[in-house]
Amino acid sequence: MKIKIATLALVTAGIALAGSVNAKTLVFCSEGSPENFNPQLYTSGTSVDASAVPVFNRLVDFTPGTTNLVPSLAERWEISPDGTVYTFHLRKNVKFQSNKAFKPSRDFNADDVIFSFMRQMDPKNPYHNVSGGTYSNFESLELSTLIKSIDRVDDHTVRFTLSHPEAPFLADLAWYFASIHSAEYADAMLKAGTPEKVDMNPIGTGPFELVQYQKDSRILYKAFLDYWQGKAKLDRLVFSITPDASVRYAKLEKNECQVMPFPNPADLEKMRANPDITLEQKAGLNTGFLAFNTTKAPTDNVKVRQALAMAINKPAIIEVIFKGTGTVAKNILPPGVWSADKDLKDYDYDPEKAKALLQQAGVKPGTEIALWAMPVQRPYNPNARRMAEMIQSDWAKVGI
Repeated sequence: MKIKIATLALVTAGIALAGSVNAKTLVFCSEGSPENFNPQLYTSGTSVDASAVPVFNRLVDFTPGTTNLVPSLAERWEISPDGTVYTFHLRKNVKFQSNKAFKPSRDFNADDVIFSFMRQMDPKNPYHNVSGGTYSNFESLELSTLIKSIDRVDDHTVRFTLSHPEAPFLADLAWYFASIHSAEYADAMLKAGTPEKVDMNPIGTGPFELVQYQKDSRILYKAFLDYWQGKAKLDRLVFSITPDASVRYAKLEKNECQVMPFPNPADLEKMRANPDITLEQKAGLNTGFLAFNTTKAPTDNVKVRQALAMAINKPAIIEVIFKGTGTVAKNILPPGVWSADKDLKDYDYDPEKAKALLQQAGVKPGTEIALWAMPVQRPYNPNARRMAEMIQSDWAKVGI
């Protein structure tokens, strides 16, 4: 079962910011606490928003809102004719941030690029298992087998050699997991016996430095004065951690924050009617889906999975959960992606056929299965608990 989200919403109180006491402080009502501040280790938007975006840079970046690649920490690059060797020429005079435990003695160089990737790729790297050592994005792209070697040509040149040509490799390096960390900071914390500080007290080359983190309360950043692209327009950035979407909206109305993501769909009409609030919407590039455990009965049986998919009233979910701001997906790729197949057909809502399939699979009425609902909001699921309850009700009608 897949649901395509037609709109991704971000809400700003434009007039309120201009009237605040300190117009150079922006408060962002975020939806949750980050797991930590290393975007290599986690895939959730909550974590990467708090780390990769303000604190770090990558070799290349996407132009915001597009998939067009632009230089970042790499000024330029060359690709060999056979598509297996990528040579990156690194930007000079890029400064790293500092904190109470560490002051950098040098600028960004090739060693930092090599450390950032080898931590994820090499099981023998002393940082590979720090903070759990789970590199989901890196491994899902199979970069451990794709990348044969990463070589330091000189201080400002790095060469990646691949095992075979890989068309999206350059775009992969714009993902947040490819954020560049300070090798010097990592060495210092390893010698001090506190390697986990690299992940909880991050040091990067990005526009903001982490000042303070209070779990489930707030994150405070200050502008990095030596940022290579020039000081940010804001002096301070504050994440006010507010899991409930309606509470985020209340804070926005009272100017306790100036930006919030993931509004409650039920609040959208009120937001549109408020002249002091700007509601920004765009077609979403994400798909919400229900994943079946295919290694555990009864969902190890394809007929059961088909039956459960047919038993879910997806249009009702679109109306109740998304207030009409989504569409039913035909496949895992959203329609805005060039490779999405528009001719594929989804399973029809057909409870009677679902019952027949369950009977064929030998599943008796009253059979129980566990359905997990995530505890946070996402653009592809603003209320997972309510959605799970609707699915539970649909499945009960076919005996599950």
